[in-house]
Amino acid sequence: MTELLLATRNAGKKREIADSLCSGAVLLSLLSLDEVDAGGEVEESGKTFAENSRLKADFYSRLSGLTTLGDDSGLEVLALGGRPGVRSARYAGAGASDEMRIEKLLAEMKDITDRRARFVSAVCISRNGSPLASFIGTVEGEILRQKRGNGGFGYDPLFLYPPLGKTFAELSLAEKNKISHRARALAQAREFILNAGLG
Repeated sequence: MTELLLATRNAGKKREIADSLCSGAVLLSLLSLDEVDAGGEVEESGKTFAENSRLKADFYSRLSGLTTLGDDSGLEVLALGGRPGVRSARYAGAGASDEMRIEKLLAEMKDITDRRARFVSAVCISRNGSPLASFIGTVEGEILRQKRGNGGFGYDPLFLYPPLGKTFAELSLAEKNKISHRARALAQAREFILNAGLG
């Protein structure tokens, strides 16, 4: 079975990636950064999600010697000029909780009527510090004025997906993994792995 390192310590993200990638004929053993000896932290200095996903995949594939999948994702709000964007995880400062980031976003959007937003996910697969393939997935929605739902993570409780009338935090993992930005990027990655292989 082929090992694939995920450049994350986020357990929720690992579950979503596993659910998307490890189905059908794809036989992978997925490892997180907490499960391998991959000391050091990559600096996410890219100006786009694609640049950051490649930085992660290249850095940890070089460090670990394992083929690595890097993911960078976040929220872009139209009325905020695309913020929080690549700073989605650091939007409320270093070490801030999901709750703190949500509160900051709600405060910043308090008087904004145009609530359109999208989630973006960029995925890069690298080996020995060089990319093999990159993929982008997006999903359109809008930002609610208060949280709904208890699932998911990050900005999920605020992000309404109009076709289902639910926030991402109200979706089951199976529902989310059919339509989310990460699911869309990972579906392309899964096809690449099926067709090109990682061996």
